[in-house]
Amino acid sequence: MARQDQQRLASPATLADVARVAGVDMSTASRVLRGDSAQRVREETRDRIIKVAEELAYRPNSLARGLRTARTYTLGMVVPQLDNPVFAAAIRGAELAATALGYSLLISHREPGATATTIAKLSQTNRVDGLLVASLDDDAVLRTDLAAAQVPFVLMNRVLPGAPLSVVLDSRAAARKAVDHLVGLGHRRIAHLAGRDQGFNAAQRLEGYRDGLAAAGIGFDEALVAIAGYTAEGGAEAMRQLMPQKPTAVLAATLVSAAGAMSELHAAGWRIPQDISVAGLHDAPVARLLYPSLTTVMMPTEEMGRLAATLLVRRLAGEHPVPVPPLPPGALIARASTGPVPR
Repeated sequence: MARQDQQRLASPATLADVARVAGVDMSTASRVLRGDSAQRVREETRDRIIKVAEELAYRPNSLARGLRTARTYTLGMVVPQLDNPVFAAAIRGAELAATALGYSLLISHREPGATATTIAKLSQTNRVDGLLVASLDDDAVLRTDLAAAQVPFVLMNRVLPGAPLSVVLDSRAAARKAVDHLVGLGHRRIAHLAGRDQGFNAAQRLEGYRDGLAAAGIGFDEALVAIAGYTAEGGAEAMRQLMPQKPTAVLAATLVSAAGAMSELHAAGWRIPQDISVAGLHDAPVARLLYPSLTTVMMPTEEMGRLAATLLVRRLAGEHPVPVPPLPPGALIARASTGPVPR
């Protein structure tokens, strides 16, 4: 273990440590880490202080602050799936940012279609100061629930008309990148396992899929699109629907639905990638463990959680942060699940 790590374990980092490493005075570090917007701090300075606080595992005394200010210094985070790598990464990013800014993070799992009181109970019973919300519910349900919560919120991985702040991924660009890869391998009968019907991200991914087809001069065929949702079971069922269409490649909207599709293809005796190539959006360690390993497009889901938590704390401090553009996808990771079009 490095000497610096040994020292960190021996004595917790202090505010003075954060200020020293970040190259600022303690008052500046304190203002940033408690979300104080009374005095302006340059964005690069703010980011540097937060990064140093994360690296040093700085833990402010939130209990003492809460007693002084009548706040809990706790953020609530609502996610629709706990077993989905996408939300696991978002939780990790939000927790890192919240901790660096002096907040705790409370996770709540809300299945799509659950009662509309889930978010309100989280804010009222647990007295969180603000909410990070990733939801698969319809706009009307989500809007009612957020109004009942009566605390500031930031949406993640979706938009809601009229909501002040959302942090989303550029799913359209990611889907286009995956289709370009499949087209480059010679595929022209490319199917799509779409996300939730009428969902924001599902629509974005479908548009990216269509963008890629159009750029390659391939006509769009509705028969090659099936709704899979965001579960392995949905991916398997959608793949069963598409098999009679004889696609040579398939793009799944998520890593989880791609895994379900691959399981169904194996059961039906289709060889991957000799008979059909499979690609998915989002990357996680499980993509390397599938057989064969899955080609994916990397998405900045951890950064999404970090940015959403940071924006929420700034709102709680009285700031009015401006909306942020969609976060662009990362690289396409070509693995064994994709190959040339069958001859």
